[in-house]
Amino acid sequence: MTSPRGFLLAAVRSGSGKTTVTLGLLRALARRGLAVAGAKCGPDYIDPAFHEAASGRPSLNLDAWAMPPALLADLAAKSGAGADLMVVEGLMGLFDGVPAAPGRSGASADVGLALGLPLVLVHDVSGQSQSAAAIVAGVRAYCPDLPLAGVILNRVGSERHTRLVTDAMTAIGVDVLGAIPRRNAIAMPERHLGLVQAAETEGLDARIDAMADLVAAHVDLDRLVEAARPLAPRATGSARALPPPGGRIAVARDAAFTFLYPHLALGWRTAGAEIAFFSPLADEPPPADCDVCWLPGGYPELHAGRLAGNSRFLDGLRSFAETRPVHGECGGYMVLGATLTDADGVTHPMAGLLDVATSFAKRRMHLGYRTVTTRADGVFGPAGTRLAGHEFHYATIVDPGRDSPFADAGDAYGSAPSPAGSRRGRVSGSFFHAVAAAD
Repeated sequence: MTSPRGFLLAAVRSGSGKTTVTLGLLRALARRGLAVAGAKCGPDYIDPAFHEAASGRPSLNLDAWAMPPALLADLAAKSGAGADLMVVEGLMGLFDGVPAAPGRSGASADVGLALGLPLVLVHDVSGQSQSAAAIVAGVRAYCPDLPLAGVILNRVGSERHTRLVTDAMTAIGVDVLGAIPRRNAIAMPERHLGLVQAAETEGLDARIDAMADLVAAHVDLDRLVEAARPLAPRATGSARALPPPGGRIAVARDAAFTFLYPHLALGWRTAGAEIAFFSPLADEPPPADCDVCWLPGGYPELHAGRLAGNSRFLDGLRSFAETRPVHGECGGYMVLGATLTDADGVTHPMAGLLDVATSFAKRRMHLGYRTVTTRADGVFGPAGTRLAGHEFHYATIVDPGRDSPFADAGDAYGSAPSPAGSRRGRVSGSFFHAVAAAD
């Protein structure tokens, strides 16, 4: 099979416009008749759904910290299979990661290096002109092994501004592949965990079309396609994905439960498992013919009152848990608990399958990679199973209850592992999102 061609699209800092440029590129190239695939660096649930909306193809996450190198390479190949071009969108700043062995910091640059992809740098030039070239020169010098295919200047203010920056880039031997003017009107709406989800974004198709129009008018798409290179992953060996938690898995999916990593669902299906989706917001119980129930993360705090009143869902979940395992990640964990307090301070009863009480009225951001070791046999395997993943939530625990911990969790900075999550009988949950088996 021919290796897909692609490039890493990244920036030196968050907020530079790389998601807008990525979505515009995916749609603009698809309009040309190219089969174009997106992928997202790091633990980001939301952007891959936008990639799929823009390109018409599923998008997977590629995480250099949480995924063993062979799994990352395997998922990249699957993401780009059958595509003419693959656009891998970076996360945060290009080199932003955590302390780790070389190539395993989780930075976007690690993904590019692991896959042998060239870098296309989206650089926000607002507030600078020739100084932009010094920053780009620093990027090139900081990581000479990551080939710089060129830059796309973003948020240029005028033709004169474009010329000043372009001349400075040319002087240091960097190709300018495009110069996009400021267009605040096409920005995507945001909420507390990032962009408003793709399925909830009003007029999404028209918004992406506007991004594609902007990119097509100001980026040399032919030169960009020429800059792509075939994937050349450094890793060898078997790709260890997380095994499915059951043969037929009931997975909650609606506006309150959306954060299931696409690569997990793909891995489960590849291993022979079936997935049956159901909607708690539509008051649907987990299907009775499943042998495990999975409540992903999402935004239950925005729908707490409705969930609390959906007796068919809650009673069905409780009945399911009497005979079969149920696991909740982050938002799913909150719904399995005793109560959930919303942003207005109203406390709603939840499933009561775990003793924990959570609150979105008392908000504090929890963000970072985690390695956990499970304390008992469960959906992830036997006691002592080690998993790599992350936390990203604003909700807090106001009462941990009296349940046993689900796991012991440590972070990427060497902190001592501490108890995390809750476990009672067949039910378990935590704020931890599993990405892969820890290597």
